[in-house]
Amino acid sequence: MTNPIEAVRLADPYPGYAALVAERPFAFDPALNAWVAADAAAVRAVLGSAALRVRPVAEPVPAGIVGTPAGEVFGDLVRMTDGGLQQHLKGVVVEALGTADPVHAARLAAEQTRASLGTGGEVPFEELMFAVPARVVAALCGLDADGSAEAARLIGDFVQCIPALATPEQQAAAALAAARLQELLGPGLEHAEAAGNGLLAGLVRAAREASWTRTAPLLANAVGFLSQTYDATAGLIGNTLLALARGEETPKTPAAWERFVREVARHDAPIQNTRRFAAEPFRHGAAEVAPGEQVLVLLAAANRDPAVNPDPHAFRPGREAPVVFTFGAAAHRCPGGSLAVAIAGAVVGTLLDSGFDPARLSSGPAEVTYRRLANARIPVL
Repeated sequence: MTNPIEAVRLADPYPGYAALVAERPFAFDPALNAWVAADAAAVRAVLGSAALRVRPVAEPVPAGIVGTPAGEVFGDLVRMTDGGLQQHLKGVVVEALGTADPVHAARLAAEQTRASLGTGGEVPFEELMFAVPARVVAALCGLDADGSAEAARLIGDFVQCIPALATPEQQAAAALAAARLQELLGPGLEHAEAAGNGLLAGLVRAAREASWTRTAPLLANAVGFLSQTYDATAGLIGNTLLALARGEETPKTPAAWERFVREVARHDAPIQNTRRFAAEPFRHGAAEVAPGEQVLVLLAAANRDPAVNPDPHAFRPGREAPVVFTFGAAAHRCPGGSLAVAIAGAVVGTLLDSGFDPARLSSGPAEVTYRRLANARIPVL
């Protein structure tokens, strides 16, 4: 098979993933200079191990953004840190996201989608996939229409600093974006409780209840609400449209849309892989990962492991108790999955309500191309 990084961009990477699950569920790949976890047991073990970290021990923040606003934000994101302090702050973030109403988020996403489509002309897929979800989350954070639009533009610059291959120019743009995002969100965080609702108010209330007193990490994770939304929700929207283009039955109710999008998240994961870095020795079966080595975690492969999801290659909304690794697991499980599903379903449903026929996207999967990204599976529509 093509290596698992290049597989993200293939029209159909899943036969190759299935071969890894069956034949090399946890093995070292010399070409990648990394261990590869493919089956559900290995992925679950890796994501649950305290010996494996989300960042290299020697470089908790990418060198190119250390000392910049982007580095300050990056270093406080719960998704990019480990340990007891991270878990304390993660509890605050999870509690805050729990205050977000997916029904309200879906309503905002539908409104934003109609506004984007109202300009006429060709369907603005890039805007629907990237900008609309970011504007929705910005609105949930209390920003007005202009502030939400600016935040949506800025977060596209900020997320460029996250990949390992980010260029100095991308890192510089991310630093400027992070500084401006802090300016946009800072006043809302400061006066959040007076506003009484929204994600920032939930963040402040959760921090107080958890006896968390540091403001900078709260502000960083407010930016994180936007960055977590960006690539993952774009991929979820695009891959939902492609599932419909393949002829899957169009959902008719909000509950059916939720089941459909959740199955897309399992069947054609928008985030296909992630990495872990060994701070201590880690054993899985007969294999031992030494400190300093890294593990490529194939979330998309584990989603289709027949040991946890019977008949895994079938697209079946409403599966009974599906096991889905797309949003992570254990200490770094993404708490925004329900919000992403609600937004994606509303964007796609509103697009279809406008008269768009998904069959127009492609006459076959071979015609679909994907962005050249290492872990996010985002179709070019």
